[in-house]
Formats: sequence, C-alpha cells, structure tokens
Amino acid sequence: MPRKSTRLTFAVLATGAGVFSMLQSLIAPALPTVQHALHTSQSTVTWVMTAYLLSASVFTPILGRVGDLIGKKRTLVAVLVAVLAGCLLAALAPNIGVLILARVVQGIGGALFPLSFGIIRDEFAASEVSGSISNLSAVIAAGGGVGMVAAGPIVSALDYRWLFWIPVAVVAAAALIALRYVPESRSRAAGQVNWTGAVLLSGWLVALLLPLSQATNWGWGSTRVIGLFVLAAVLCALWLRTEARSASPLIDLRVMRLPAVWTTNLAALLFGAGMYAIWSFLPGFVQTPRSAGYGFGASVTASGLLMLPMLVAMFLSGVVGGRLEPRVGAKALLTAGAGLGALALGILTLWHDLQWQIGLVAGVFGLGIGLAFASMANLIVGSVPPEQTGAATGMNANIRTIGGSIGAALTGVLVTGRLQPSGLPYGSGYTHAFALLALLCLGAALAALLVPVRRTAGTLGPARAAGAPAQAPVRVR
Repeated sequence: MPRKSTRLTFAVLATGAGVFSMLQSLIAPALPTVQHALHTSQSTVTWVMTAYLLSASVFTPILGRVGDLIGKKRTLVAVLVAVLAGCLLAALAPNIGVLILARVVQGIGGALFPLSFGIIRDEFAASEVSGSISNLSAVIAAGGGVGMVAAGPIVSALDYRWLFWIPVAVVAAAALIALRYVPESRSRAAGQVNWTGAVLLSGWLVALLLPLSQATNWGWGSTRVIGLFVLAAVLCALWLRTEARSASPLIDLRVMRLPAVWTTNLAALLFGAGMYAIWSFLPGFVQTPRSAGYGFGASVTASGLLMLPMLVAMFLSGVVGGRLEPRVGAKALLTAGAGLGALALGILTLWHDLQWQIGLVAGVFGLGIGLAFASMANLIVGSVPPEQTGAATGMNANIRTIGGSIGAALTGVLVTGRLQPSGLPYGSGYTHAFALLALLCLGAALAALLVPVRRTAGTLGPARAAGAPAQAPVRVR
C-alpha cells in the first residue's frame, strides 16, 4: 500500500505539471504586449517562446533520467524550485534579455512530466496507476488550455508580469508540500548519467528545433537553417552511436525500439504536429479583422473564450479516458483521440465562417487531446521497465514537442507564404493548413492502430519493495 497520502502526492504533481503546461501557452497571446512594454522587436520577442521550447526539450529527458538514477522526489523538488526561480525572474525582468533567460530557467520544468509519471508508477497502488496517469495527463492537457483562456483577462485586468507572479505563489506552495509529503521512490536505476549522450542529445534537439521555430524569420533556404538541419542530422547520428555503445545510456535505445513504444512515439509526433499548430494559429485566425475576408476581429480575451470548449473537453475526456482504459484499452483511446483530432480539423477546413463552428471544433479537438494524452502516457509507462520510466516518458513528451514544432513550421509556411496587400494572410492559406493538420492527425490514428495488442511488463506501486515480483503483467490494448 502507498506509504503516504496518494491524494496529496497527486495534488502536488498535478499542480507542478499543470503550471508548467500553462506557462507554455500563457505568454503567447501577450507577446505583442511584452514587445511594447520592453521596447523590443517582433523577431526578438519570439525568443520568449523559442527559449522555453529549446530549454524544455533539453531538460525533459535528461532530468527524467536523473530522477530514475538519484531519486524522483529530490529531482522533482529541485525542478519545482527552478520553475519558481524562473517565474520570479520573469516577473521582475527589466528587459527582454532577462526575460528570455528566465524562460530558459522555466523550461527546466519540462522534467515535471516524466518525474510525475515515474512517481505515480513507483508510489501508487497498482490498481490506481492507470487512472492516476490519465488524470494527470488530463491536467497537463488542460493546463495549456487554461493558459490560452486566462492570458487575456490577466493582462487586461493587471499586467503581463502577473502571468508570472501568479505561478510564483502556486509553485512555491507545491515545492514546500512536495518536500514535506511526497515520498522518495525506492525504485532506482543502476549506472550514472551518460553526459556525452546528454550533450549530444541536447545538441541535435536544439539544432533541429531552432531552425523549425525561426525559419519564418530566417528563411527556409538560408544558410543558418540548412546548416542547422545538417548539424542536427550529424549530432543525432553521433548520439545514436554513443547511446548504443554506452553501458549506462541516457535513453536505452532497446526500449525505444519496443513495438509499443515506437508506435506510440510515432503517433505522438504526428498528433503533436496538429495539436500545437492549432494552439498557435487558431487564436490568430479568430483575431483577424473581417476585412480580410475571414476571421472575427476578436480580442485576445474573446479569442481565448472561443477556446474554452477545448479546455473543458480535454480535461473531461482525460478523466473519462482513465475510467475507460481498463475496459477498452489505451490503444483504442489513442486511436479515438487522434481520430477526433482529424475530424475536428476536417470540420474546420470546410466550415469556419461562424463563431459557433470554431467553438464546436475546439470542443471536438479537446476531446481528442484528452484521450490522446492519457493513453500515450499509459502506453509508455506500461511498456518500459520501472527504471526507464522517466527517460522514456520524457522522450515521448519531447517527440510530441518536435512534432508540434514541425506542425507549426509547416502551418506558418502555408499561412504566411502569400499575403494580401494589407499584410494579412489569405483565407486559403489557413484552409490549406487546416487540411494538412487533419491529415497529420489521421496519420496519428493510423500509427495508433500499429500499437501491438499484447500483455507486457506493467506498472507497479511500492508493493515491489515488500517482496512482490519485479514486474506484473498488465494489458496494453
């Protein structure tokens, strides 16, 4: 049985992971305000988002592995303190350079996802693991929606700095409670951090994500973009070789090759492309003045409210998915989630002239996000050894982020590739982008169908420490 209150532990994990997820999207609608307040350029202010993305992509798998090795609780507390410091620094930032640095520090919080999943696996009773992972995934998904909805009212009523002051108080409380009440996991991986592998992993992730996020400003054919893509390929090849030869790899490639893992990661890549692109471009679509021939001229607050159905739907479907998973299987839920994403984007491609249509699309897509997030986490956790939970779930989150960067980059090309004399995109650019994202989500559903139906090593709570078998079979369906 659990040694501490699992409800309190879950509350701490959900708070930390939810705040980090919220910070991903909270600042995006306020970028024009930040640009004006800090007297910077549009190209410079985009680094507020890019720095966060790059930092999270580096720290998520590395600190997930560190948690597997030295203890998930102590790593969790350290990460919460880092997020707290990053939010405090951002709230006080006197210029854009300090704000970008603060976002780098906040990006360390990406490790909260794998650490939280690992703690649930280690500390919760086996019967609670699947549902708790689904519920946490629902919180993570909803956190991004909260950011989109809350940003406008907070900035309008207070100031953009309150986008960081509010998380300061919440994360501080979570860190103190985690330090006092979250138990330290007994499950530890053998070996040490492969720092060569960590440096190479960081290198190819940055070299890949940086041009994807900045190609619109730099130009797809520019020397910087092409050079960084080549560098990413070289560093990735070196990383794969180093990990394959290491006695203590950062990411065990044998685990990554497991059928249930690589198929889930493929679905995560494709679904992430559709999800993050919608988060990035749908608010801009509804904020476009009607004079462009589309859009509704909505304010930041109004556009956030149009995304409210997505927030509610993805939280509810994530929670319901946890109840359905034992009956229908994580594979079916992932397939359904990706299929709902494809359906929503298909509707959006054909009908986007009325605000209720946008709300409908947001709600349907939210249902898909909730189901997909919950099932992906359960498939990964249920398919890898306990000592690889942090690294494997961290890599899954990273792959989803990489997909998001690719989707956002492709959408940006289609939307901004041809502009009206007014400087606004043509409506056809959005239509073509929505159709492409629908195809990517459909690809995610097809990838989910490849997830094998079999019995595999499952999740265990602390009962292992009392002499239970090292692994217990659970069904991955």
